[in-house]
Amino acid sequence: MDWDDPNELERTWRAAIVRVPVGDGQSKQVTTDDLRRQNTGTQRRLPTIIYLHGCSGIWPGTHRRIKFLSDAGYLVIAPASLARETYPRSCNVETLEGSLFRGTLVLRRNDAGYAIEMARQLSIVDDSNIVLMGFSEGAVAAVGFEAQNEQQRVKARVAEGWTCHTPFSEARGVNAPESEPVLTLVGARDPWYQNKWSEGDCSEFLSSQNGSKSIVYKDSDLAGEHGLLEFERAQRDVLDFLEENLDF
Repeated sequence: MDWDDPNELERTWRAAIVRVPVGDGQSKQVTTDDLRRQNTGTQRRLPTIIYLHGCSGIWPGTHRRIKFLSDAGYLVIAPASLARETYPRSCNVETLEGSLFRGTLVLRRNDAGYAIEMARQLSIVDDSNIVLMGFSEGAVAAVGFEAQNEQQRVKARVAEGWTCHTPFSEARGVNAPESEPVLTLVGARDPWYQNKWSEGDCSEFLSSQNGSKSIVYKDSDLAGEHGLLEFERAQRDVLDFLEENLDF
């Protein structure tokens, strides 16, 4: 009952980390209340990224990713799923254990859908250019998300640090429709995915006709990394994909 409780969903929205571009290569942090009150200093409608954090919640890397994306010209809204009063622990980042509570993905996707709908109501949001993006568990939620109504449709999706392979059917593959191109990024030696159940990449689940891409980093420092957007090469790959698939 907690997973789609309106009060729980609203908590994740109100606690969201938000950044707004304010100039060439610059951005500032605001709140969802600032967005609702049009108190951002920006009048134009902006391409918007709904960003889903990893299983351990908001961390310094979340802020770095949000800033990088917003400095590049995107309004970024990162709902804080751990702001829920009821949130089952789903991973242990010290031991690289995931799927400790499989149902967590349901509430993560609920949080995503709610954030997309709420964003559409904001005058600052270009509702024809909304992207769903996530890291690690957030990446699993992003590619597995299924819109429950037309207000939850997005323009494209990006997943950092996920292979689309798992024994659990509810998390395997990609659920994006043909109209939503998907970019997935993974290191070939990502320490989270070095077993027979989760190794690989998302290519077999992606359409070759709609601009979707699976990028596997097999050389350089990225091959053994989980957090790929700490590196300029991966950042550039994401920005190129967004520029190719969004209408500015």
